Amino acid sequence: MRIGVSLRERSGPEALVKLTDDVRRAADDGFTSAWLSNIFGLDALTALAVAGSQVPGIELGTAVVPTYPRHPATLAQQSRTTALALGSGRLTLGIGLSHKVVIEDMFGYDFGRPLRHMDEYLSVLLPLLDGQPASFSGETVQAQVALSVPNEGRVPVLLAALGPKMLGLAAERADGTILWMTGPTTVREHIAPTITAAAQAAGRPAPRIVCVLPVGVTGDVAAAKERAAKAFEVYGTLPSYRAMMDREGADGPADLAIVGDEDTVGAKLDELAKAGVTDFVAGEFLPRDEAARTRDFLKSLNR
Repeated sequence: MRIGVSLRERSGPEALVKLTDDVRRAADDGFTSAWLSNIFGLDALTALAVAGSQVPGIELGTAVVPTYPRHPATLAQQSRTTALALGSGRLTLGIGLSHKVVIEDMFGYDFGRPLRHMDEYLSVLLPLLDGQPASFSGETVQAQVALSVPNEGRVPVLLAALGPKMLGLAAERADGTILWMTGPTTVREHIAPTITAAAQAAGRPAPRIVCVLPVGVTGDVAAAKERAAKAFEVYGTLPSYRAMMDREGADGPADLAIVGDEDTVGAKLDELAKAGVTDFVAGEFLPRDEAARTRDFLKSLNR
């Protein structure tokens, strides 16, 4: 299981400078990848193009870019431009539906047919990422377009997939899935067998299963869980994540945070690896002193 890190949301006029420093530190610490969310702060692809162009080597990914606000041709164009800035083979494009409360209430799009939307979205996005023209007319997406962005190779795509149908789509058409708020039992009993079986049935390579979870090495587990409960409270209210918590038997996000001493955290990461996770992405969330202890432990796993 490869170990990566989640990049912190940065703000202020020095946001891109700080992000570049974060990417450089992740690379220097030996992590295989670094992932940036696309919520309401920095645009993830633009920010990774700027920061990653100054730090060679490390894989950089989006976790994740919502599909609805961007036409797939526009996202393909931006992704290929970012890939060009980073160099061949470094960008992984993680995409997802987001949530009804965001897509309908904030952006005003219809969230009524999410699976069809994603399937049709990929029918335009994937050929354009592969350097081919896209010709598609569906119920939710239409395109007759070609791109001239110069690139070598393709940009791999991961879907934020949790339900069985979306996991099947991730296996059949994309390169795997990227998870959030999904624990080891759910990965072992639901995510890994579902996506792996679908990939085998479609004659596709074994999919990546990228698992992002809060993690912290600490001697005060109660305080860490309290911090996690406050920091990630909103995710317990979103239906897709709530369904994964229910599968896991978790009352809320704090129960999915991996916290404890080095042995405890190491054992939980080993459990994730055995469950089928190919890439663990650490969401560091503790205060500075404990964050240093957490980073030191995670670094030791890459040696």
